[in-house]
Amino acid sequence: MTLPEDIAALAVETIEALKAAGLTIATAESCTGGLIAGALTSVSGSSDVVYGGYVTYANEAKIAMIGVPFGLLRQYGAVSEEVAMAMADGALTAAGTHIAVAVTGIAGPTGGTADKPVGLVHFAVATEDGTTHFRKIFSGNRDEVRHATVVQALKLVLKAAKA
Repeated sequence: MTLPEDIAALAVETIEALKAAGLTIATAESCTGGLIAGALTSVSGSSDVVYGGYVTYANEAKIAMIGVPFGLLRQYGAVSEEVAMAMADGALTAAGTHIAVAVTGIAGPTGGTADKPVGLVHFAVATEDGTTHFRKIFSGNRDEVRHATVVQALKLVLKAAKA
């Protein structure tokens, strides 16, 4: 499978940065369904730094696989800052890696509301130093939103690896 050029280049750069820093990574993905882990593992030698990924598309998977509290899902919804941060923290703990990246959003074309429109994605990156959140609303169709989400997630991981 050939990745889009921008994602392929970012994946290589991210893997190289993780290796140079001696860091390992896990992903926790909802709206991207494993595309971030897929991009990272498309790079030869990525097994040195990629632990694996959790595709937690359903709320039940978020709870069972990475320990997202049901109360957060009930109170804030799956597409929220609170859940994205809990996903990243949960993946970091479950995998025992140095970095975990999490994404949860609404890729569309359905599922959006006035408060949470199609294209809204919450990102979180967890490290031993804490967890950061990033929120973005992307435009475009489902594939374009998912593509942009993978690009943004890789950029956030790259930044964390170089910190």
